[in-house]
Amino acid sequence: MAETTIKAEARDLGPSAGATVGDFIALMKPGVMSLVVFTAFVGMMVAPGHIHPVLAAIALLAITVGAGASGALNMWYDADIDARMARTAARPIPRGNVTREEALAFGIVLSIFSVMTLGLLVNWVAGLLLAITIAYYIFIYTMWLKRRTPQNIVIGGAAGAFPPMIGWAAVTGTVSLESILLFLIIFFWTPPHFWALALYRSRDYERVGVPMLPVVAGPDETRRQILIYSVLLVPLGAAPGFIGLGGIAYLAVSLILGGILLALAVKVYRTREGREADYAARGLFKFSVLYLFLLFGALLAEHLIRMLIAG
Repeated sequence: MAETTIKAEARDLGPSAGATVGDFIALMKPGVMSLVVFTAFVGMMVAPGHIHPVLAAIALLAITVGAGASGALNMWYDADIDARMARTAARPIPRGNVTREEALAFGIVLSIFSVMTLGLLVNWVAGLLLAITIAYYIFIYTMWLKRRTPQNIVIGGAAGAFPPMIGWAAVTGTVSLESILLFLIIFFWTPPHFWALALYRSRDYERVGVPMLPVVAGPDETRRQILIYSVLLVPLGAAPGFIGLGGIAYLAVSLILGGILLALAVKVYRTREGREADYAARGLFKFSVLYLFLLFGALLAEHLIRMLIAG
């Protein structure tokens, strides 16, 4: 019954029935985009050196548009499976509000605009990193990995980890150890974040043949992997406090947040039956978003306080 309802609601035939601005905004995945832009902004703010405020605004706009381009191209390619998944059936293409051709054209235009803007007006290191991010997300993750391997999230997660590195490069024109560390934090954060979602959405992925880890290896192995990556993430999250990128306040916040995340991961690992297992996975998924936001927020806040003290 659920699948019939999804198929009835999901339409991807013929021309769109008049797409609205809201439909094209939805193609850009604004929820995902907001976290991408925030981590890029933090990377820009904590980078050594100075960037003119106008150029900083241009860089953030380009990164925002580039993230939106990735979302639109992802929805173009995945429209067939989006139409059959409860979580994605209300997206603009399955509902018939936007055609796949419109989404493809929209994504290509945004991609070119964002990369060229960042490269020409800021610097080409940042522009190249943005181009790599978009290409990696579409060609490596969406087209190659997502439907072929349960490690899709692990390898493909690199696409979502680039933004703070792009922000850093926008200021410095370089890639450094510090920016690589920010990349690694998001890279190791991605598996427990998405696998927690996959645990309670596994039927969706199974229905459309996407080999997410719970579908291929089972929920118990997924819980084990979530715990392993969470254990690795906690010291990585604290690492900026040990290399001078963050201070004592950041270190304290990162350890508190890491402790909560690890406790939730342990709860997911131990809770394996019924609704309680779904609740545990949902709890970890929701907190993981808050974890990343607060972790980068603490880094930003401490940096701003240092600037105020320094005058």
